[in-house]
Amino acid sequence: MNLLHQIDGWSVKHHPKWLVAIRAALGFILFIKGISFIKNSTLLPQLLQKSAIPQSAVWLSDFIPWAHLFGGCPIIIGLFTRLAVLLQIPILIGAVFFINSNRNVFAGDSELLFSAIILMLLVFFLVEGSGPFSFDNYFRKKKI
Repeated sequence: MNLLHQIDGWSVKHHPKWLVAIRAALGFILFIKGISFIKNSTLLPQLLQKSAIPQSAVWLSDFIPWAHLFGGCPIIIGLFTRLAVLLQIPILIGAVFFINSNRNVFAGDSELLFSAIILMLLVFFLVEGSGPFSFDNYFRKKKI
């Protein structure tokens, strides 16, 4: 636990301000992707059927859009950022390794590179935290 506090303290002191914009953009992208999956409700079930994910996991087509919506909002404002990011990582691991890996990367319909970049950003913000301009930092300062 002490290591986590040290990482968090270092992160708050050395967090460049432009990373806040990257964090907000990441949350916004996840939020928009959730809206996209809800608007085109047949896309996600089709992707899941063509993938290596077992057919018994049809509940994922209902869970993923709402997880993106309710996970993107806290990432945008920096509230419980690490928790929200931690909940998004398994979804993006599935997107990179099970959904997009069997599709041609250079084809127009592949989102492998996009999903991999989003996954790397999620892992980065899991370690780095939300930064100085966030509700996490506001409440941390308010508590002290």
